[in-house]
Order: sequence, then C-alpha cells, then structure tokens
Amino acid sequence: MRDLKIPEQRHPEKAKRPDNPQPKKPAWIRVKAPVGQGYQETRKIMREHKLVTVCEEAGCPNVGECWNQGHATMMIMGEVCTRACTFCNIATGKPPEDLDVFEPGRVADAVKKLGLNHVVVTSVDRDDIEDGGAAHFAQTIRAIRKQSPSTTIEILTPDFIRCAPEALEEVVAAKPDVFNHNLETVPGLYPEVRPGARYFHSLRLLQRVKELDPTMFTKSGIMVGLGEDRQAVHQVMDDMRAANVDFITIGQYLQPTLKHHRVDRFVTPEEFASYEKAAKGKGFLMVSATPLTRSSYHAGDDFAKMQKARQAAQG
Repeated sequence: MRDLKIPEQRHPEKAKRPDNPQPKKPAWIRVKAPVGQGYQETRKIMREHKLVTVCEEAGCPNVGECWNQGHATMMIMGEVCTRACTFCNIATGKPPEDLDVFEPGRVADAVKKLGLNHVVVTSVDRDDIEDGGAAHFAQTIRAIRKQSPSTTIEILTPDFIRCAPEALEEVVAAKPDVFNHNLETVPGLYPEVRPGARYFHSLRLLQRVKELDPTMFTKSGIMVGLGEDRQAVHQVMDDMRAANVDFITIGQYLQPTLKHHRVDRFVTPEEFASYEKAAKGKGFLMVSATPLTRSSYHAGDDFAKMQKARQAAQG
C-alpha cells in the first residue's frame, strides 16, 4: 500500500532524478503558515465529507488565506493522477480505485455547509477512464446546482486528450459558469514540463467550449519562472485570445520538492504588472497576474468582476 505522504512513493517516476536545488524565495513570495478559526472549520468540513482539495494536494501557498475565508477548491476523482507533469505535487501513478459514485453528493453537501457563493471544482487526470471523468464532472455540477442553486460553479478540467468529442460536450452541457483549463506553460517547454499533454490540443479545447456555448466564460492560466521568455508569454496571450479565452491567470512557479522541475528564476512584481497591462491591452475581460496568483485564487471575486466587465462591454 502506497503512503502518499512519502515523496518517493508520491512521485515514484521522479525518485531517481537528480535534485534541483531550490533558490531562496524573495520577500514577495513568502506567506504565513495556515492558521485561524476559518481555516480549521473548512478543514473539518473537508475531512467529514472525505473530500480531497487541490489546495492541500498541490501545496498551494494561499491555502491559509482562502480557507480562513471558507474558500476551497474541491478535487474530485481521487488523489492519484495518471499524468506525471514535472511541476505538480499531486501524487502520480495508476489510480487505485474506480470513481466514487457518491462523491458528487458529498461535494454538494460540503458546498452547502460552507455556504459558498462560488465554488471551484477540479480533478486529477484519469486517463484510465474512457471519458476521462467527464460524466463525473457533469454529475458534480448538477448535484451542486440542486443543493445550492445560487452558487456559481467554476470547473478546472483535464484536457480529455484521449476521449471522444462527446466527453467535452457532456461537461459543457452541464452548464458550469466558468470553464477553466490551464495551458500551464509556453509551448516550447511542454516536453519537459507537461509531457503528457499537447499545447494546441489544450488551446483547441478552450476554443471548442466557446463554440459549444458562446455565453460560457472561459479561463486559462500559465506559470512563469520555468525558463520561458517574455516573447513566448505574449504569444500564449495572443493564442488564448484567438481561442476567445476571457480570463487569464499568470503566477510564479514554486518548486514542490527537489525532484521537481527547477525554478529558473523568481519573476518580479514589476514584471507581473507589465504582463497584466499587456494582457488587458490584448482584450481579456479579466486578468490576474501576481507572484501568488493561482487558478482559483480569489475566483469568486474575479468571477463577479468578469460578469460586470462583460456587461460593460455589451453596453
């Protein structure tokens, strides 16, 4: 039985790789350890409902702030991912269990108990399942809608690269308010950062969502500090806009362990500000570009701003 708390068992494919020393974090990237009553209450609800959160599994630096406010990103379909991206701290390998048919209901119960106005639901990749978990996503969206009809729903999905087109269609038909799929990095770094994925497939998936439902907000994000250059980041912005992506997130890559992809450099707050300005100039409805930006960081507030921006643009 694997112990996912042990790095060598959590990431067996990385165990024999040479260490990548981690540079000292600058002052702007440091955060306080998670504490507070809100954090403890959120953690308790997650445990009671036997739910996994990407906040913990991916080692998000904002977990203390978000959980104190009752915000958490639910991670469905287990805690073992069939991909082995070099940046990610989620456990990798063959998932030991089938999908839990009761999980959508438990997620919905937790959303109601937390009183969430906006919820983010993500997942591991499940390449071992014919539809990649698309039906499970759709069931989770419907379960939340039934119990918390006023809660807005944001999903952060896999790429469904091995699935029939109907998989994506089923998720979109369930009508999440925001469809997020992260490109993660610039195309030139895919072979070393995201080897199981394909840049243009992910881009096409985002474009296809808009074709299926032009009213649905789409969102995508990348990390910087992996070895990309400024020109490549601007090209990703242009590619996203060509696919009609509404919202872009750009955040600093942080190395989970010594076996993960190295941090090439820490991008300064001033550089992030320039990326934000450039993205707004390219026509994104919403931009979040800071060192601590993550896909679901301040997601509820950002969704409300995105709605207002669309209304303003439509006159």
